[in-house]
Amino acid sequence: MKNDPFARERENMVNYQIARRGIVDERILDAMRTIPRHLFVPEEFQRDAYDDRPLPIGYEQTISQPYIVAFMTNVLDLHGNECVLEVGTGSGYQAAVISLLVKKVYTVERIPALAEQAQKTLQELGIKNVEVHQGDGSLGWLDHAPYQAILVTAAAPEAPKALLDQLDVGGRMVIPVGGRTQQVLEIWRRNQEGLQSQTTFPVMFVPLKGKQGWKEEE
Repeated sequence: MKNDPFARERENMVNYQIARRGIVDERILDAMRTIPRHLFVPEEFQRDAYDDRPLPIGYEQTISQPYIVAFMTNVLDLHGNECVLEVGTGSGYQAAVISLLVKKVYTVERIPALAEQAQKTLQELGIKNVEVHQGDGSLGWLDHAPYQAILVTAAAPEAPKALLDQLDVGGRMVIPVGGRTQQVLEIWRRNQEGLQSQTTFPVMFVPLKGKQGWKEEE
């Protein structure tokens, strides 16, 4: 971006928070150098946009820590021709990063105001290969399935069957699974024989609410 006052902060974010912690895919690093994270947070938090932490975006939701965005993107093993499903659009930042790496991103957001704001920000940045849908993300988006990658940015008590069913053969899904306050990241893979999963490190995400997530009253 021309005359970007946050260019140095964004470069430092990539160099010190992401590359030094083991993310070496230059496509991911370049995407995170390119996407202006400060435009995806409320104005009062823009000075903090490149800190190594999540930030509130309203409606009890957050934008994820930059390293987590990079890590979750990295484990999807994207090559450029994928159609990706994101569950939990939030601010739209994760979708924007992935949009530079794949053919198409379909993203689902439960909260109408966040879906609307994310769509507006993406349009203002000229990102044309992301489609935002307002609805129950725990059910995925069957119209465009199967997906070569699925990324879930809210925590479920277990990996939703609807999402696993929409994962293409050879595809991967990354999702935080566990309780409402602490979880672990699970990586799911579908091959010809079926599904396999592994766990990584502890994380803290907002709850995935919906028919195959946490119920509103829980």
